Amino acid sequence: MNITEFRTKLEKQLAGDNHTFSFDKDKGVLRVEHTKLKKGVDLDLNKLLAKNTNNQQQALDDSVHFIRTSFEVMAREVTLEGKEKYILPVLRSTSFPTETKDGKELLYTEHTAETRIYYALDMGEAYTMLENETITREGYTPEQIKELALFNVRGLKTSYKTDHVAGNTFHFVNTNDGYDASRLLNEAFVEKVTEKMSGDTAIAVPHQDVMIIAELNNKEGYDILGQMAFRFYSDGRVPITALPFLYENHKLEPIFILARKKPNEDKK
Repeated sequence: MNITEFRTKLEKQLAGDNHTFSFDKDKGVLRVEHTKLKKGVDLDLNKLLAKNTNNQQQALDDSVHFIRTSFEVMAREVTLEGKEKYILPVLRSTSFPTETKDGKELLYTEHTAETRIYYALDMGEAYTMLENETITREGYTPEQIKELALFNVRGLKTSYKTDHVAGNTFHFVNTNDGYDASRLLNEAFVEKVTEKMSGDTAIAVPHQDVMIIAELNNKEGYDILGQMAFRFYSDGRVPITALPFLYENHKLEPIFILARKKPNEDKK
């Protein structure tokens, strides 16, 4: 299935649901607008097809579900009273918009040179980014929302899997709940994982559904982490940054890794 066929089938399944479509041929991005809500979502069709070469029908089904769910969430009136425990922080790249398409300012906090913290209300299958206008209307201050979000992220499950490669250790947080990268803001968890590391400590948040915490003991470890971060960044539905961070004294410093070879390449 090529991009034209995928786009045709997707639009056919969504036809009749108050949707309009516009396609950017240069970028391969399909924008689906809801005529009543006057809001829309963007889909990178090139990335979807590249990520699902072996199961394009599943990619199509997932795209339809994502769009419909997104609009269902957008249609709900956002109220915060009684839902405080569902307010959570989400990491995004610094290129992510700071306001909505209709000009409403989102609540956010500067984080690193590569990342920014936004705040969201979890609504089940999806979440909605919180706007300053909504927060004010509901009687909260930005500081209160930020404190609630950081408190709530500390309560998320923080399990991880570990892999050892070429004398280096990699821990993967990958629960797919939409907040894996957000766990970077749980300082107690990060400190617990890193406190016994003897080598250099590095962290990567290539997209919202994964965080990598690594103990790097040699140059090959840096190469491996660079490859991992770039691959995850390329495959993620919501990419954040392909640059890993060195972590020291509770501070994050972006590092550029020019990998000399792939991690699985045999030594010569």
